[in-house]
Amino acid sequence: MNPSDNLQVLYEDNHLLAINKRAGDIVQGDKTGDKPLSELVKDYLKEKYNKPGAAFIGVVHRIDRPVTGIVLFARTSKALERINELFREQKVKKTYWAIVKNKPQDENGTLIHYLKKDEAKNKSKAYDKEVPGALRAWLDYKVIGKSDNYYLLEINPKTGRHHQIRVQLATMGCPIKGDVKYGFDRTNEDASIHLHARKISFIHPVKKEEITIVAPVPDEKLWKYFEEMGS
Repeated sequence: MNPSDNLQVLYEDNHLLAINKRAGDIVQGDKTGDKPLSELVKDYLKEKYNKPGAAFIGVVHRIDRPVTGIVLFARTSKALERINELFREQKVKKTYWAIVKNKPQDENGTLIHYLKKDEAKNKSKAYDKEVPGALRAWLDYKVIGKSDNYYLLEINPKTGRHHQIRVQLATMGCPIKGDVKYGFDRTNEDASIHLHARKISFIHPVKKEEITIVAPVPDEKLWKYFEEMGS
């Protein structure tokens, strides 16, 4: 079976393609040498459209390996240039869902920190005030669901920093389920963390119409519980 057969395509036209990423998939090649999503998408396009050469795929943004949900790719260099511009101008609205064990002090709020990346540990640290080499990180959150042991948060990041949602929620005292790197007490069996890129909205860079893409949650008991609650 071709690995690209497992791709869950959420949106596709001549300019853009959106995939619902599984936990464990990497978006772009890294030192592990594992085949990245960008290559699987090229295989998918080559096979579907019977293309003789390599298909063009532009990586627009990335989400961490243990995270699930929407990843957007550009199918032409023109679309890539224009969608990159929308991201730069913060005209792309991204919504994440996160499952945490601890209830936030406030049902909703805004978190602003200054994040500094430790390259050696591939980890970011949050500071309340500016420190040399740190970047300002900003997100809004609200509690939208509750189970016996967990809370579902909806998050709208306003900036896109390294591990931003993971480190900011952990700093608030709400590490994400499974995220031992940022303080959760145990891993998930499949090495995922309960952070899901749920929705993305933007004006199409070529068609100029509003596009909203929603990614179904992973086929896992706790995720399904929250999705069925209608959160």
